[in-house]
Amino acid sequence: MSHDDFPTENPAVVTCGLPYANGDLHIGHLRTYVGGDVLSRALRTLGQQTAFVCGSDMHGTPIAVQAIEEGVDPAEFALEWHEQYEETFPKFDVDFDNYGHTHDETNRELTYEIVEALEDEGYVKEQEIKVAWDPEDDQPLPDRYVEGTCPHCGAHARGDECDEGCGRHLEPGEIEDPVSTISGNPAEYRERTHKFFRVSELADYLSDFLDRLEGTSNARNQPRQWIEDGLQDWCITRDLDWGFDYPGEEDLVLYVWVDAPIEYIASTKQYTERVGSEEYDWEAAWKADEVGVEAGGPDSGEIVHIIGQDIIQHHTIFWPAMLHVADYNEPRAVVASGFMNLDGDAFSTSRNRAIWAREFLDEGFHPDTLRYYLTTVGGFQDEIDFSWDRFQERVNGELVGNVGNFAYRSLLFAERNFGGTPDADVSGEVRERIEEAVDEFEAAINDYSVRKATQAAVNLAGFGNEYIQRHEPWNLDDDEAAPVIRDCVQVAKAVAVLVYPATPDTAERLWEQLGEDGSVADTALDDALEAPPSEFGEPTELFEKIEDERVEELNRKLEDRVQAVAEADDGSDADGDDATETDEAGEADDGSMDVEALAENRIGFDDFEELDIRVGRIESAEPIEDSDKLARLEVDIGVEARQVVAGIKQLHDLDELPGTKVVLLANMEKAELFGVESNGMVLAAGEEADLLTTHGDAEPGTKIR
Repeated sequence: MSHDDFPTENPAVVTCGLPYANGDLHIGHLRTYVGGDVLSRALRTLGQQTAFVCGSDMHGTPIAVQAIEEGVDPAEFALEWHEQYEETFPKFDVDFDNYGHTHDETNRELTYEIVEALEDEGYVKEQEIKVAWDPEDDQPLPDRYVEGTCPHCGAHARGDECDEGCGRHLEPGEIEDPVSTISGNPAEYRERTHKFFRVSELADYLSDFLDRLEGTSNARNQPRQWIEDGLQDWCITRDLDWGFDYPGEEDLVLYVWVDAPIEYIASTKQYTERVGSEEYDWEAAWKADEVGVEAGGPDSGEIVHIIGQDIIQHHTIFWPAMLHVADYNEPRAVVASGFMNLDGDAFSTSRNRAIWAREFLDEGFHPDTLRYYLTTVGGFQDEIDFSWDRFQERVNGELVGNVGNFAYRSLLFAERNFGGTPDADVSGEVRERIEEAVDEFEAAINDYSVRKATQAAVNLAGFGNEYIQRHEPWNLDDDEAAPVIRDCVQVAKAVAVLVYPATPDTAERLWEQLGEDGSVADTALDDALEAPPSEFGEPTELFEKIEDERVEELNRKLEDRVQAVAEADDGSDADGDDATETDEAGEADDGSMDVEALAENRIGFDDFEELDIRVGRIESAEPIEDSDKLARLEVDIGVEARQVVAGIKQLHDLDELPGTKVVLLANMEKAELFGVESNGMVLAAGEEADLLTTHGDAEPGTKIR
C-alpha cells in the first residue's frame, strides 16, 4: 500500500468483521457495518476506487452446538442466518459490493492455498497438546465447548478467549478448571496432536507492521503488549466435525479464525468475477504479483478492516502473519470500534434486552436516522450508548432542526421566489466556507473518522442556518434576496454531497429536490461547488420529528419485553450454564439471573482466615489507555500503597474516587491487565460495581475479620 493520502492510484478494499451466522442482528451489531459502508462511500466520493466486501462466518463450535440442539445440519442452520443477513443489510443501505460466506468453494480453495503456503514455508508444526475432554460423555471439547479460569488473570473465560478479564486469546489446553458447556461435567485434559502456526517467529515482522499500520489507536496499541509479552505459536486445528478439513487430515478441521478472514479475499475475488477485472481487479488489491511489485509495497492495494475491538488480536497478529507468509498484501489500516450499550447497560439477547434490526424498521423509522446516530454519537473507537431518548434528541436537534430545516427553508424560498436557483454568483464567504467543509471531510476520511466527516456536512448546514438567519432574505426585495438565496442553495448542494455517505437515501432525495441529474452517489467533492440547476420544484421535508409520546411508548415496550423474559425465568437458572459470548457490539449475553444463586460449595473458617482483606483508601484513580472498562487505582492500605486494576471505568467518576474508603483483598495473586500490574483486588457488589466500604472510621490497613 502507498500510505499516501486518499485517493491513491491503488485499488482499495474495505471489509467488516464477518457476522457470525447464529442469531438475529440488533442495532449494536450494525455499528461496524454502517461504519464500513460510510467509509466506503466516502472513499468513492474522494475518487478512490473501492470494493466493499464481507460475508457470513459459517464455521466454528457455537454453530455446531446450536445445530445439534435444533437437530439440523450445521450448513443448513448457518445458511438460513446468512440469507437473513443478506436481506437485512440492504434495508439499512449497507451496500456490499459482494456478500459471501465462509463455506463456499471460493473460500475453501483460497484457504487451502494459504494453508499450504504456510506448510511450504515451514511455518506449520505438529505438537502434542492437552485437549479438554469430557470423560463421562467420552468426547473432545474444542474451544467453546469448554469454559473455566483464565491462566493469566484468573477471570472466568471461554476456552478460546478470556472474554471477561484480560481479553487474551487462549490456546487449547490453557484454560484452568475446565468444565464442559454441553453437559456441565468437569473436564480433563488428554494429549492430542494438532497443527500450529509458528507466529512466534514473525514477531519482528509484526512489530514493524504495527509501526506502519493506520487506523484507530486501540488497534495499534493493544497488540504491542502481546508481542512484548512473547508471542505463542497458534493452534490452527480443532477436534470438530464442522468446518474445512485440514489438508490431508481426516480427524481435524481448521480453526474458524483461519478461514474466516480469508473470506475477505474470497469475497473480493467473487466481486471481480461478477464485474470483470477491468472494473475491479481483486489480485491488484490483495496480491501484487506483477514483475517488480512487492506484496504490501507502495503499488499494491489499500486494505482497510472495520472491526469490533474484541477481534483486534486476530486482525493485527494472526491475519497479517498469514498474509505475509503467503505473499499477500498486508492491511493498510485496522479501524476498531468501541462497544455499544443500551441505555447504560449491555445488550442481552437472552433477556430480549436489545433493539433488533427488524424491530427498528418495523417501528417506521428511516434507516438514515440510525446510520446518522451510529456514525456521530461518538468516535469510532469510543464506547457509545443508545437510548430512545438520545436517539430522539439527535434526530430532532441535528437532522430535523439543523440539516432538514436548512435545506427545506432554503429550497422552498428559492422555488417560490425564483423558480429554482437565483441568477447570481456565489459569495466569497460561502465559497470559502464550503471549501473549508470539503477539506474537513477529506482530512477526516484520511484519518478514518466517519464521525468528523459527517460533522463537516452537519456543521456546514449549521452555517447555512446562521447565514440565512443573519441576512433575513424574507425582509429583502428580490434583487437583494437573490444573492443570499443563491448562496444558500449552493450550501444545500454541498451538504448533499458531504452528508451522502452517512445518510445516502436522504442525500439522494435532497439531490433530486435540487433538480440535479444522475445520482449523488456518483458525485465527487468538486461537485459541491458546481452550480445547481436553475430550475427545480417545491421541496419536501427531509426528516420527521420524533414526538415525546412515541419515545415513551418505545421505552415502555422495551421494559415490558425485558420484564416478560424475567418473569418467564421464574427463578430458574436455565440459562445460567450458557457460555458467555461477547460480540462486536459489546454484548455480554451471560444468561445469568439478576440475583445469583448462593454457592453450594462451602469453605471452612481456616480457608477464610487465609484471606487478607483490608480497609483501604483510594489515593488516585486514572483510566487505562485502550481499555473501556479498566482503571488504575493507588490504594493506601496502611502499611503501603498498592497499585490495583479495577473494572470500574464506566461505572464511576474516577475524578471523585480519591479519598474513598474501599475493601481490598490484599493477598490476591498479582495479575497484569493491559500491561498494568494489579497487586490486589478491590471488592464491589453487582453489575454496577458498588464499591464496598466501612460504616465507621476504620483506618486504612485495618483487617476485615
